Amino acid sequence: MSDKSNDNKAYNRKHSVFGTYNMVLEAVCAALIAICSWISIPFGQIPFTLQTMAVFMVLMTIGGKRGIVSIVCYLLLGAVGVPVFAGFKGGFAVLAGPTGGFLAGFISVALVYWLLSEKVFGKLMTSYGRRLVFNIVIALICEVVMYAVGVIWFMKVYTPETGRAGLTLALTVCCFPYVIPDLVKLVLASVISSKAYSLVKR
Repeated sequence: MSDKSNDNKAYNRKHSVFGTYNMVLEAVCAALIAICSWISIPFGQIPFTLQTMAVFMVLMTIGGKRGIVSIVCYLLLGAVGVPVFAGFKGGFAVLAGPTGGFLAGFISVALVYWLLSEKVFGKLMTSYGRRLVFNIVIALICEVVMYAVGVIWFMKVYTPETGRAGLTLALTVCCFPYVIPDLVKLVLASVISSKAYSLVKR
């Protein structure tokens, strides 16, 4: 009985998100999100970046649990002032600003991805083709979640001289210009991660 208990403890340590291998992997993925955030094109309130593409690549490659840790680490680095956000910005003010909802929304995206990929569709994602298809489907759902969080946040926080933003303005500023680019990034992330998935230890 004690041997079985020791085996279970060893297994849990090996597969914990805070195991040595996983912590290194999570740190590398957090750095990847930061690097992709720096690749940006200024555009209105929200610049075009590869940030969301990196978030989906991380989740699809290392899984929801480890992906959540990577995203939280990335956001904490930014919150304490490390310039990991778009435009080499950092600090809590960025998270609390009008577009901070999209950054905070990454955590919601990670939780939804973990739930759908491991608890709902996990048993169906058994081959490259199936993983690619289901990753795209899950990512589309996650994209809707991220937009919803970002738009609601923008409506609550954005207060120009004319008052708070309505839904039409929020959608115009935060969503409509980015839908097609985000769909392209989503598909690219799915294709790349479906290949990279087999290279990562489970």
